[in-house]
Amino acid sequence: MEIVDLSDNEVPTYCKCLEDWSHEFDDEGGRKLAWYGRMKERGLRVKLAREEDGRVVGMIQYAPADAAPVDGEGIYYVYCVWVHGYDEGVGRHQGRGIGKRLLAAAEADAKSLGSKGLAAWGLRLPFFMRSAWFKKQGYRVVDRDGMMELVFKPFVEGASPPRFLERRDRPAAGASRVTVTAYTNGWCPAQNIVYERAQRASADFPGAVDFVGVDTSGKETLAARGIADGLFIDGKEVRTGPPPSYERIHALIGKQVKKRHLA
Repeated sequence: MEIVDLSDNEVPTYCKCLEDWSHEFDDEGGRKLAWYGRMKERGLRVKLAREEDGRVVGMIQYAPADAAPVDGEGIYYVYCVWVHGYDEGVGRHQGRGIGKRLLAAAEADAKSLGSKGLAAWGLRLPFFMRSAWFKKQGYRVVDRDGMMELVFKPFVEGASPPRFLERRDRPAAGASRVTVTAYTNGWCPAQNIVYERAQRASADFPGAVDFVGVDTSGKETLAARGIADGLFIDGKEVRTGPPPSYERIHALIGKQVKKRHLA
């Protein structure tokens, strides 16, 4: 297995998080590919773990913090490290040290580009992007937001640690109709799926629901809003990991519409 840069013919696989077998990405709306095209111009880097037979089994994507959903200067930010962990497709490859190799390759690359350090987000829960895993690789927690932790490894003495962006938006309930507010940054296909499903489901309640879509792919909008991805129904945040089904989102909106009708 080797760690290589993303090639043009591997972009479709990358945009599906290496899960070419999954039909769930049919709901993604092409947002990841559009984000990738924009972010390449802003310094996005992608490395893959490729086996000798050509199968891609892992990936890491990172970019300068001044284009990412954090407040940081002179450093790079990891959007995600992912090693394929399902029986389908290329099969399970986690637990073999591939993630460590991908992260080490990203660190070396960021250093060569003059970065003062590398940051990443992690969850305190034992799921995807565990902050505990990063701590084992020499990272330390520099900020927290609920169950999320921002971890950082400085490359030079005196490097300033990054911070999560301050949440500025506070989506609220509509005055006369249900308001569905969805934020999309583009980097995560799972969150793009949530946005697309929420938009479709909202359209099924004409005259009763206002859909508000917010594109946060630009850093200026992202910093002003303080929310990269998210879904709110009349101001109440909906858990979006893993992405709820279209039917689930439709039911949540319908429940709120019914409440308004009975009030």
